[in-house]
Amino acid sequence: MPKTIISTQDAPAAIGTYSQAVAAGRTVYLAGQIGLDPKTGQLVDGIEAQSERVFQNLAAVASASGGSLADAVKVTVYLADLAHYAKVNEIMAAYFTPPYPARAALGVAALPRGALVEIDAILVLQD
Repeated sequence: MPKTIISTQDAPAAIGTYSQAVAAGRTVYLAGQIGLDPKTGQLVDGIEAQSERVFQNLAAVASASGGSLADAVKVTVYLADLAHYAKVNEIMAAYFTPPYPARAALGVAALPRGALVEIDAILVLQD
């Protein structure tokens, strides 16, 4: 099955050896996003602003793939501090509606650029 690289200027450009997303058939793998403002390339401040920015970035990449966050079947949340779990969960509720995707949330030692949260997702696009 051929793969298609997905890219949009509405989310931060990939800085490294990865793509913003890769589609394989109807499945789209969204790379992890941190709270970078795509216009400035700067990390926004605080867990609330970073979480909002992450979901906005993921939504932009999902849109570029021809889908939306409603097509998400799996989301993985990486937190530099698990004390932020409730706040990220609250913000996530504004971007997803039932039936919710499967999700894992992990505490990690550190994230790129000192980010507080990183999230990736897998979408299955509807026919």
